[in-house]
Amino acid sequence: MKLVTFTDSGRAALGRVDDEGQVRDLRSVLGDRTLLDVIDGWDQLGPVIESASGLPSVASPRLLAPIPQPRRNLFAVGKNYRDHVQEFGRSGYDQPERPGALPTVPVVFSKFPTTVTGPYDEIDPHLTLTSDLDYEAELAVIIGRGGRGIHRNQAMDHVWGYTIINDVTARDLQRDHQQWLLGKSLDTFAPMGPWAVTADEIGPPERLMVSSTVNGEPRQKAPVTDLIFDIPHLISTISAGITLQSGDIIATGTPAGVGLGFSPPRFLKPGDVVECAITGLGALRNTVSPPKETAQ
Repeated sequence: MKLVTFTDSGRAALGRVDDEGQVRDLRSVLGDRTLLDVIDGWDQLGPVIESASGLPSVASPRLLAPIPQPRRNLFAVGKNYRDHVQEFGRSGYDQPERPGALPTVPVVFSKFPTTVTGPYDEIDPHLTLTSDLDYEAELAVIIGRGGRGIHRNQAMDHVWGYTIINDVTARDLQRDHQQWLLGKSLDTFAPMGPWAVTADEIGPPERLMVSSTVNGEPRQKAPVTDLIFDIPHLISTISAGITLQSGDIIATGTPAGVGLGFSPPRFLKPGDVVECAITGLGALRNTVSPPKETAQ
């Protein structure tokens, strides 16, 4: 099923998306529970949500990220599509000693919870901090059952569902600081949504297609089968010494076609509209906000 978080009279609420795309209000059966609460209690609450009938529809809901406030940092993976590794190597932003080298183990970093913003909200360009603003469409895995030392053969049993993340990046900060946390973790740098979709509805994630456009121009397009390190490998690697928790989010990497891959680079500017889409998961559509007027 597809679940959303929306606002009603300034308060966040949980909804279910029906087959016609209409959001149905779940408060009559869930009260004020969040999606994190639902994932925590999925064995009991999942059947309640699925069987609920007669739910009121929500007129013109404003969607938030499905998990607007993650409990802790998002896990993210860099250089996980071969063509993206090559474009990164050509860009001059890669490590100078081994530009374009394929990783031999997953490159894992994190993004702060304050990066998360809604599927249609504006992206703050942070113009005083970066001039190299980039986009990255990514499949994000939502963990259902936590654990440590998860073997790859059991890894998919720990997946609750999926959503989309745009891993917005300040390339100059990423390059200059020689690490990725700052360049990836500025506020609003993780548009998420529009829905969270349960794993049983998606089926094998390898069949999914990841794509993006900027101002309607196609930029990225690749199947999830192109991942260098697949989802079981990522879950096994991260959980080897870190206990994964219910509601954790893993962004799995982005295909080629990002702004730094062009010559010259085609970075985002205020007013640009970025759309990130994945088969069965809908699409994000975010505008880079214009400069804020300062008081005189």
